[in-house]
Amino acid sequence: MTTTTGTPGSVTTVYKVSGMSCGHCEGAVSAEIGEIPGVSAVKAVASTGEVTVTSAAALDEEAVRAAVDEAGFELVGRA
Repeated sequence: MTTTTGTPGSVTTVYKVSGMSCGHCEGAVSAEIGEIPGVSAVKAVASTGEVTVTSAAALDEEAVRAAVDEAGFELVGRA
């Protein structure tokens, strides 16, 4: 899911990530995705496997996949 937020030029996208099971996992995924240029906020929730990303523009899914891989998890796709 991708939505435009109330902030002009801001896009929120929800991704599904498999393998997260704890707060440490959430932090690792959030930190890696947060390094992508244009990302302003990341919220990972291990219990649902959902990662909500707010960015200045829509992100390249391959960049998100690479960041999730770097954290040691698998990007399933958009929620």
